[in-house]
Amino acid sequence: MSTLHGSDEQYVVGVDYGTLSGRAVVVRVSDGAELGTGVHPYRHAVLERALPASLAGADVPLPPEWALQVPEDYREVLRNAVPAAVEAAGIDPTRVVGIATDFTACTMVPTLADGTPLNEVDGLADRPHAYVKLWKHHAAQEQADRVNELGRTRGESWLPRYGGLISSEWEFAKGLQLFEEDREVYARMEHWVEAADWIVWQLCGTYVRNACSAGYKGILQDGAYPSPEFLTALSPGFAPFVAEKLEHPIGQLGERAGGLTAEAAAWTGLPEGIAVAVGNVDAHVTAPAAQAVGPGQMVAIMGTSTCHVMSAEVLREVPGMCGVVDGGIISGLWGYEAGQSGVGDIFGWFTEHGVPAYVTEAAAAAGEGVHEHLTRLASHQQIGEHGLVALDWHSGNRSVLVDHELSGLVVGQTLATRAEDVYRALLEATAFGTRVIVETFRDSGVPVEEFIVAGGLQKNALLMQIYSDVTRLPLSVIDSEQGPALGSAIHAAVAAGAYGDVATAAKQMGKVRRHVFMPDEGRAASYDALFEQYLALHDHFGRTTTTMRRLKAIRRDAVARRSGSTSQEVSA
Repeated sequence: MSTLHGSDEQYVVGVDYGTLSGRAVVVRVSDGAELGTGVHPYRHAVLERALPASLAGADVPLPPEWALQVPEDYREVLRNAVPAAVEAAGIDPTRVVGIATDFTACTMVPTLADGTPLNEVDGLADRPHAYVKLWKHHAAQEQADRVNELGRTRGESWLPRYGGLISSEWEFAKGLQLFEEDREVYARMEHWVEAADWIVWQLCGTYVRNACSAGYKGILQDGAYPSPEFLTALSPGFAPFVAEKLEHPIGQLGERAGGLTAEAAAWTGLPEGIAVAVGNVDAHVTAPAAQAVGPGQMVAIMGTSTCHVMSAEVLREVPGMCGVVDGGIISGLWGYEAGQSGVGDIFGWFTEHGVPAYVTEAAAAAGEGVHEHLTRLASHQQIGEHGLVALDWHSGNRSVLVDHELSGLVVGQTLATRAEDVYRALLEATAFGTRVIVETFRDSGVPVEEFIVAGGLQKNALLMQIYSDVTRLPLSVIDSEQGPALGSAIHAAVAAGAYGDVATAAKQMGKVRRHVFMPDEGRAASYDALFEQYLALHDHFGRTTTTMRRLKAIRRDAVARRSGSTSQEVSA
């Protein structure tokens, strides 16, 4: 194959596994230039209502709050997106020296000892617990509640490292749900594996547990997991969970996990034996891509959900944070994480299910998508003109309340309310949620001085300006449409030995446009009045009343009655 680039150049491939697709990018090692991309959607997307007959032999209904995926879809990304990216780049694939991947987290794969996912084991294809539990599988909230209550009662030292609350999205809650609801599948499982590590296992044939996921999602603090005594008190028989299912050698970020196997080389078209980097989480890997390798720079990866990550020189207990890990983003600094479970998902839900036909028709007549049409209409409004305030909890609250039994809310609707009013209120609600996170960090002694956005939502200029005004922060944007994939490529370059560490590689390969949006004090003051109402609703529904939790319980009971099963069976 003839190369379109210098013959002495070296290249790396970064692969970003998102909620609905995998994206690969070919990056030049010397300067971070992105030369070609490939995208492959997951064939089965997200399984939220049922296991389809094509997989399970018959439709198997799923209870509310479940979200599963099929691991073969992840392999298909390697077979399709990576070769497509190399072809688009027009490079000689023999010049590729490394590959790295990142994943949505916490996404868990139950496997046999050799890495075979349990849904691929004979006789288990119709068992929901044998499949991948996607990050937004929120059916383990009851288990998370018990982890938190027991942790508080026992005064567990690791709990403050997670803002005092462990999420239902994370490894222990999901693992406990599996243990309690399908003991046979649990017994067959030999490894409880982060998808970030499973895909690396597929690439290099070696299972290495990455330090990022283990620290943020697996409650690994100061070299230890929750004790067998804690696990026994949590659920009799659960004590061996760490030793038998979870614990595994840890790989540090940017290290080489192994070499590309012959099988994976055939999938990808890349040279056998090249460096495969230790896995990483999509949000955390994006910080170096945005050159956010110093303290005080908060990076928000805004897509279906938002994950906020930043580094700091100080260790502090931040209420409701997702975690703080030594070297969790950049070696030598404390890496912090927070997040919002629904952002783009909320906007997408509204445009799909909350917009009347006349709006869709008007958008089509104007040659616009529904999002673009509503954004244009909303941009003409004065702040507060719609008379609304919303809570951005349609997929629960990740930070700072850490409660996925919470739900969405719009207050102030009248007969004069129109679709663009609600749309703008939802945009603003996500910005208010971010402000709660930023202020909680600051109040806890962790300074936030710059806000950097990555992800597809950075294309919405109205949304970006709202965030800058609401937070009163200068807003920078990553100068890449594939931030996580670029971040993975940076780690691949380090694993291949092209750079000595991630921070050095980030300075050469990262891309950011500084202070693209600046806060306006007049608009910021107007938003203060709306934010005050947001906080009142936030504290009332999130801290005072159990209304939203009771509604979720009523829904589960109704679904159970309709299906002819008990509420306990449905929750299982």
